[in-house]
Amino acid sequence: MSQKTYKALFFDADKTLLDFVAAEKKGLERVFEKNGIALTDEIRSYYLEMNGQLWESYERGEISRDTVLYTRFGRVFEHFGIDADGIAFEHDYRKELDEGHDLMEGAMELVQTLAPLYELYIVTNGTTETQYKRLGDSGLSPYFKDIFISGEIGSRKPMKAFFDHCFEKAPHLSPEDVLIIGDSLSSDILGGNNAGIDACWMNAENKINDTAAVPTYEIRKLAELYDILGIPKK
Repeated sequence: MSQKTYKALFFDADKTLLDFVAAEKKGLERVFEKNGIALTDEIRSYYLEMNGQLWESYERGEISRDTVLYTRFGRVFEHFGIDADGIAFEHDYRKELDEGHDLMEGAMELVQTLAPLYELYIVTNGTTETQYKRLGDSGLSPYFKDIFISGEIGSRKPMKAFFDHCFEKAPHLSPEDVLIIGDSLSSDILGGNNAGIDACWMNAENKINDTAAVPTYEIRKLAELYDILGIPKK
């Protein structure tokens, strides 16, 4: 149980509240089928690893968001010798991804319990249109006071500038008032470290932390957050 009282909670979206793995799986299957291309295990594995590396490069400020989005499928097709337009494929994929709004286990119950007790905010590096639609369709949006998306802000997690913007929009809060909860060491936890915010690592896959990011707390599932906050689970 935490000995600290927080006023606000910053939640990451994907793989924290929204089940992005499920949305990604369904989206890939649908877009490959729509375009008449077989989604083999080899193609799926190559895409997932390469896409993860691109997003990590984006978080480090090495490439732009557009480079991630508009080169990832082109790289796949080039690697496997597939004759297809990567940019058009990306547009099709995003339409499919927009429909993925499955929740992580216990997410809705948690948010409904916390909303009367804390100010809740979403902090995400996801694509603007996709995140607004998925959060709205999931039923989560009404419980959050604001949604901060890197594409709208002009900076990204883990940059301190991203969180500076959040505090400009919520000037009554200071870093010591906030706990950030997220699955990514490189964006959420390191971002919390950079901004002076306590950070809770949602480590559902029980990964080893071999990075410079230092979580204040670590959980395997959302239900463990109740104990950290000292709140009885309903």
